[in-house]
Amino acid sequence: MNHIFDFFLDAYQNTPTNQIVLEAVAFVFGIASVWYAKKENILVYPTGIICTVITVYLLYVNKYLGDMMMNFYYSIMSIYGWWNWSRKKNDKYIVPISRTNTKEKQIGIGLFLLTMLITYLVYVGFEYKLETPNYIDIVTSGIFFTAMWYMATKKLENWTLWIIGDLITIPLYAYRGLGMLSLQYLIFTVLAIQGYIAWKKSLNSNQATA
Repeated sequence: MNHIFDFFLDAYQNTPTNQIVLEAVAFVFGIASVWYAKKENILVYPTGIICTVITVYLLYVNKYLGDMMMNFYYSIMSIYGWWNWSRKKNDKYIVPISRTNTKEKQIGIGLFLLTMLITYLVYVGFEYKLETPNYIDIVTSGIFFTAMWYMATKKLENWTLWIIGDLITIPLYAYRGLGMLSLQYLIFTVLAIQGYIAWKKSLNSNQATA
């Protein structure tokens, strides 16, 4: 057990105190955001925005450009999702949980490929030496970009993409020495599985009563 604590703590020996505090704040708000998403609660977005804005800064100072771009996008998409989820007609929310149709799946694949290309070009544009973690970063960027769009439109498949991306990101952040963020993504994975189950149950219930 001590080895596990040492693994997470050793990475912070040379980290400025302000960055540790900011990462801890992002950790708390990130967990809260996914928890609210699982509950289909609009607070997913304000808590998520706080988390992603802080994470953008932390990734920028650590020069992880792909992940930084994704978190910047999360901040923008969170504003859209906040608006989209809060829309009402006759005092009822008009964006229900649903599955993606063929067109939306095609759009998702297009977003995935386009995001990977843009992320790669950003690395090249900054003349960044690409190593294995960066290529993994490029792939997860595509996954998370698409997942965020699906979440903003309340598509069940967003959870499947979060689970896949989270499982890839856990060891990636651990390798980079971002211990708290690695642990955060482990918790994200558990919550994403619970979120998928909860949303699927809600979707089946709505279809049964329709």
